[in-house]
Amino acid sequence: MGTRRALHFVFKAGRRGPAARFYRQLLGMSALRHEEFAQGCKAACNGPYDGKWSKTMVGYGPEDAHFVVELTYNYGVGEYRLGNDFLGITLASSQAVSNARNMGWPIKEVAKGVFETEAPGGYKFYLEDKEQPQQDPVLKVALAVSDLQKSVNYWSNLLGMKIYEKDEEKQRALLGYGDNQCKLELQGIGAAVDHGTAFGRIAFSCPKDELPHIEALMKKEEQKILTPLVSLDTPGKATVQVVILADPDGHEICFVGDEAFRELSKVDPDGDKLLDDAMAADKSDEWFAKHNMQKASA
Repeated sequence: MGTRRALHFVFKAGRRGPAARFYRQLLGMSALRHEEFAQGCKAACNGPYDGKWSKTMVGYGPEDAHFVVELTYNYGVGEYRLGNDFLGITLASSQAVSNARNMGWPIKEVAKGVFETEAPGGYKFYLEDKEQPQQDPVLKVALAVSDLQKSVNYWSNLLGMKIYEKDEEKQRALLGYGDNQCKLELQGIGAAVDHGTAFGRIAFSCPKDELPHIEALMKKEEQKILTPLVSLDTPGKATVQVVILADPDGHEICFVGDEAFRELSKVDPDGDKLLDDAMAADKSDEWFAKHNMQKASA
């Protein structure tokens, strides 16, 4: 499984402007690419919505070597309900801590040198007050699970992740596909996992030829497949193949063919401008205000 890579985590952004400010000005990320779509994704990348939406990849560097964040924005939805499923992303950046203080953004120290803050929408981030490493500063993504051992078995035995740490007493396990990749932390919460309407998705790449085998294994093991192997088009860019799974707690997992994804995910030097132009052209907030209406809460 050494050829598999952790790619990104998908968040739904109800308010694109404040979200862009948080990721770019506070965390210090850039818009690596931005795409607009006229209708919903065949693999429900933007959630269960059929209308116009956008996707913005934000991160510290090229997706070939960095774990990034995918912000999906549905033009008619202004708010999503959080569940207890997503527990946070941890990254190392003293600059982000300094930025938060300078911006007056709420942060609190939850452990020595570790500060908790929230992105718009309520998504938690943990900032380690350390010099930002030259390699990827994003260290891990934490997800809640109802049964730690069952989840560890799924992610390690079926999806081939290496177990880096496991603490039964603290009901915590750390897994990953490589020493220098962003890790996945599973945290047992002793209760059912609620995904709300803000539910995210974690993505990995693998050689294209492995996708049918992943799908076949899940069928054999009677595990949930949300989207069977399908091709996804991005106008003017590479077409990728994906299969979407769900783990025992319903966390969505996307596996994408690596070869085409590397072509699709090349950094667009106009990424920030495309995002800014799209936000400037988005008159949906004004339309709803003019008609004395509020955007939908999902």
